[in-house]
Amino acid sequence: MSENKEAEAKPVGGKKNRILRRAAYTVLGLLGVGVIGFAIAYVLTPVPDGAQLDARKQLNTYYYADEKTVIAEVGTNRTAVPISKVSKAMQQAVISAENRSFYSDPGVSFSGTARAFWSTVSGGQVQGGSTITQQMVRNYYRGLSQERSVTRKLKEVMVSLKVGQSKDKDWIMEQYLNTIFFGRDSYGVQAAAQAYFTKDAKDLTPAESAYLAAAIQQPTVYSNVTKANRAAAEQRWRYVLDGMVAAGNVTADDVAKMKFPKLAKQNLTNIYAGQNGYMIVAANNELRRRGYSDEQIALGGMKVVTTYQKDKMDAAQAAVKRVTGGMAKEQEVGLVSVDTSNGEVVGFYGGRNYLDKQLSNSFSSYRQAGSGFKPYVLAAALDQGMKLTDTVSGNQPFRCNPGEAGINNDGNEGSLGEINLVRATAKSSNTAFARLNQDIGADKVTAMAEKFGIPDDQLTAKTDKVGTRLNQTCSFAIGTASLSPVQQAAGYATFANGGTYYKPHVVKAVTPAGGKTKKIVEKGVRAVSTEVAGDATYAMSKVVESGTGAGAQLDDREAAGKTGTTDDGASVWFNGYVPQISTSVMIFHGSTKKQFKPLVIPGYSAYGGAAPAAIWRDYMTEATRNLEVKDFPEPSTYASNGYDRDDDEQDTRPTQEPSDRPSEEPSDDPSTEPTEPTKPTDPPSTDPKPSQSADPDPEPDPGDGAEPDPGVDEEQNKPARGQQTPLRATPARHGLLGG
Repeated sequence: MSENKEAEAKPVGGKKNRILRRAAYTVLGLLGVGVIGFAIAYVLTPVPDGAQLDARKQLNTYYYADEKTVIAEVGTNRTAVPISKVSKAMQQAVISAENRSFYSDPGVSFSGTARAFWSTVSGGQVQGGSTITQQMVRNYYRGLSQERSVTRKLKEVMVSLKVGQSKDKDWIMEQYLNTIFFGRDSYGVQAAAQAYFTKDAKDLTPAESAYLAAAIQQPTVYSNVTKANRAAAEQRWRYVLDGMVAAGNVTADDVAKMKFPKLAKQNLTNIYAGQNGYMIVAANNELRRRGYSDEQIALGGMKVVTTYQKDKMDAAQAAVKRVTGGMAKEQEVGLVSVDTSNGEVVGFYGGRNYLDKQLSNSFSSYRQAGSGFKPYVLAAALDQGMKLTDTVSGNQPFRCNPGEAGINNDGNEGSLGEINLVRATAKSSNTAFARLNQDIGADKVTAMAEKFGIPDDQLTAKTDKVGTRLNQTCSFAIGTASLSPVQQAAGYATFANGGTYYKPHVVKAVTPAGGKTKKIVEKGVRAVSTEVAGDATYAMSKVVESGTGAGAQLDDREAAGKTGTTDDGASVWFNGYVPQISTSVMIFHGSTKKQFKPLVIPGYSAYGGAAPAAIWRDYMTEATRNLEVKDFPEPSTYASNGYDRDDDEQDTRPTQEPSDRPSEEPSDDPSTEPTEPTKPTDPPSTDPKPSQSADPDPEPDPGDGAEPDPGVDEEQNKPARGQQTPLRATPARHGLLGG
């Protein structure tokens, strides 16, 4: 019986063995095919016969929106030097930072290449791991582009292996050091040594060399050391030094005595003078958010058509100079103007001169919004079903909780009694909007502000050590959140166009070197209904007609907007629009250390309805000169603003007031309500929020010597989600003025 069982078991065991043998043969066969294929590819891949140096000498050309007028041509800063003119410390530092097996590897990191292959095939995030030889081959030889493809990566590997076998390591190092990007618009180690330390590459110390080597990984981030990035920069610097100690290049005692190197002030050429620098930097920042690398931008050959219109850029600068020409230099002005139909920034004022101050007043400076935040509260109330005729108490003081310092109305207004939403807006009643925020819920106001483009981290930042969030404070509704002019211009544009939010952008089209043109179109997102937008616009039109923003009135057309004034006039705003253009103006202290000190503006009081409204009026008079005069849509209900009619007058007009104007505009006159936005040909911005970038760090104080270079990502100047900073998460200040 047992013999029969053994006999029956043999065929089963034999079958398993046959399967295993076949599997083994299959694996060996595939490996053999792979080896043969690799060998064939190796043999058939030639080493390119020339360096792609000509491509590195091309310029990036930046155009105004007309695609004809040139803003600037920006080239590449590079000076090639022999390896003998580069300090040993610099060579050792680069090996420590980028490829510690440089002298022993065949020119390729197979593990790093495998990661890169997988990243390319899967479409995932770009992975590091390339050796110095691979980076040199990619940057130096013709025919090896920067595109991400399996074919290009395979060719890079083959050429790197051949170069690793046929070329001396010193030759490879020399070409690498002369082509790699270090930041500050510097290509090659000689240009970098001059840009960062005003010395030749042969004279670089170990500490300086370690910093330059550290910068290779993130050249834009480490172009300047700020409060925001110092810890990360020092960590990366020490990583390089630790590798040099491990390699025996320096001793641990030497490193212990080293001080973090002080960088030279960046030497900016006059190509960035005036507004040019702000325009170029804003365009480059957007290119990065759209997937273009620092290296691609710095290599040149790109044609960048911006959204800026030269007449509006000139008008912005002229308006600011006319109104604030005698103002102290420590006080700054930001102005941004946006096309309401698509989010294109058509004009802005970045600062007096980019060469003196690189941080943009319009894109990277954030101050408390004051009453300029109230329209988002109004939109939330209307969205919840309230009408313009509904009333709220404007009496003072208002306290969210017993024992708190009360919120009062501005100046001598005193208690205003029960007032409708139009009058509350026109009078900029702090107490009415604080009550409105409490009645509808701060969460709904927060959500509404986000729909208008204000990031959550600006609305919910911590205000104290116990973790109180900004939108949990009693004064949230009257503007304690810190915003930038570009955010306000885009937010108010949403009201102007009938309720669709378009992300503000400054690039209209990009043509890479030898590539196809990509047109940039932002897809609009519905924020509120046309009725809510129209009603809010009606209320804000009364601000300009006979309220706190009367100084912004235009001679030939109606406008709508809102003033903003913080405690003691420390920052003052006017945000307003006509149907086609939305513009925000902010005057503020350039130093965050002085951000709560009263402004002194010769000839004007420190109110949003004074100098900011005057600048807005001057600018918009020119900006709208050739624009068709359009009316705002009729509101769903009418309400007195408390100025042009008796306060007790009841609304006796029909919901749809009879008008000589047709209910629908003719087909040849665009509607005030946007049609379905065109689908963009370029993918929407993928910038991390702010690295928005993406975030945010406090803007560097001019007194601290922190000066971003032309390539610095302005989004880094915003704080990380929930992080308190002096700039953004300022304690709630309950006495914000209503003007």
